[in-house]
Amino acid sequence: MKRLVFPLTSKEVLRSLTAGELVSLSGSLLAARDQTHRLLLEALEKGEELPVDLKGQCIYYVGPTPAPPGRPIGSAGPTTSYRMDRYTPRLLAEGLCATMGKGQRSPEVRRAMLEHEAVYFATFGGAGAYLSRRIKSSEVIAFPELGPEALLRLEVEDFPAVVINDLAGNDFYEETRRTWSRILQEVRR
Repeated sequence: MKRLVFPLTSKEVLRSLTAGELVSLSGSLLAARDQTHRLLLEALEKGEELPVDLKGQCIYYVGPTPAPPGRPIGSAGPTTSYRMDRYTPRLLAEGLCATMGKGQRSPEVRRAMLEHEAVYFATFGGAGAYLSRRIKSSEVIAFPELGPEALLRLEVEDFPAVVINDLAGNDFYEETRRTWSRILQEVRR
């Protein structure tokens, strides 16, 4: 299993990833959902500086629950990624090199990922309590008025993920669907 430490200083490690590969993420991840993405794009459209440099960063699509006593964060399972698709190409152009959530990305986002050398990871839906144990600290860095949708910096250690879209244009979901289709055809014969 490859271990990636964010933010990345080079995209070389991304070039070595293959769709379907399990990875372990450590370091700092950004956490954001729909409303934060909207505010980031509004700032870019106005020519304003973003509250964080996106170069080498990974955004995890999550809206965590409140932290229980003694923990830095509550349940932190992924949210559905396609809801951020309308914002993602512009953020990739700003240097974002990875995103993580659950579910497929649109063809437009997949093209933008190839153009800007970015990857997409999925992590495990329904495992928010487990995933929260991989998060060592959580800090609001922008948009506190959004509550759980604020822009967060998460310090993570050995956070599990699967490479869904790699830099060669492969899509693990499509590969899996084709494999299951072939298996079902064989079973029906």
